[in-house]
Amino acid sequence: MYGGDEVSAIVIDLGSHTCKAGYAGEDAPKAVFPSVVGAIDQMEVDDLEKTENNSGSVDSKNTARTVDSDKTKAKRKLYVGSQSLRFRRDGMEVLSPIKDGVVVDWDIVDSIWDHAFRECLLIDPKEHPMLLAEPSSNTQQQRERMTELMFEKYKVPALFLAKNAVLTSFASGRATSLVVDSGGGSTTVAPVHDGYVIQKAVVSSPIGGEFLSDCLMKSLGSKGITIKPRYSFKRKEIRPGEFQVACKLYERRPM
Repeated sequence: MYGGDEVSAIVIDLGSHTCKAGYAGEDAPKAVFPSVVGAIDQMEVDDLEKTENNSGSVDSKNTARTVDSDKTKAKRKLYVGSQSLRFRRDGMEVLSPIKDGVVVDWDIVDSIWDHAFRECLLIDPKEHPMLLAEPSSNTQQQRERMTELMFEKYKVPALFLAKNAVLTSFASGRATSLVVDSGGGSTTVAPVHDGYVIQKAVVSSPIGGEFLSDCLMKSLGSKGITIKPRYSFKRKEIRPGEFQVACKLYERRPM
C-alpha cells in the first residue's frame, strides 16, 4: 500500500516465528522481534515483581507489562519482545499465538501489536493507517477479529488486509506468480493472478522450518552426533541453594 509521502502507513507482518513492523515505502522493517511471549500465572506475578525489584537486575525498559484483557485478566502476565525473553523467570512458559498458520490466542496477538506500537515504533496507532499481512488461507472469522481489534481498541483511521502471497509477488515486481511461502510453522503454496490470490488453489502444509529442525536434531541424535551450542548455562539449580555444572562455555571456531 502506497499513498504518497504524506501518508505514513504502518505495515505489520505477524508470522509464527517473527513479527516485523515498520513504515510503508521503506526498504526494511523498523522492528523485528520474536512472535512468542513468556507467560506466567498471575498468582506468581506479585512474588516475581518483588524479586525483580529487590535484585535490580532487570532494566525498567525490559520489564514486561501486565496484559489486561477480559479473558486473561488476573490469570497471567505476558512478557513480549526479545529483551524481556532474555531473562529467566520462575514458572515462565513460552507460548506462540499461531499454530499451523492460524491464530489460536488473540490475547497474545493483542500484546504483540501493542508492543510493536508502544515500545518499538513509538507511535500512536490512532494517527496511522494500518496494513496487516495475513496468510493466504486466512478464514473470514480471523479477518473479522483482526479488523475488530484494530478499529475498536486501537482506533486506527484506516485498515487494509493484504495476503502474504500478493505482497511477495508485488515485491518481486510481478502481478502474476506462484508463491511458495515456507515459514517457521507451516508451508503454503498460493497462485497469484493480477494481484489476487486464487483461494481454491491454495495448498497448505503443517511442515515448516521448526518441524524440519526437530527432525534433523532427532536424525543426528540417532547417529550419536551431539550438537554443542556456542554457549549454554554453566550450572543449573537442582534444589534451592544447590547447583550442579551443566555445560561449559564453548568457543566458536572459524570454519
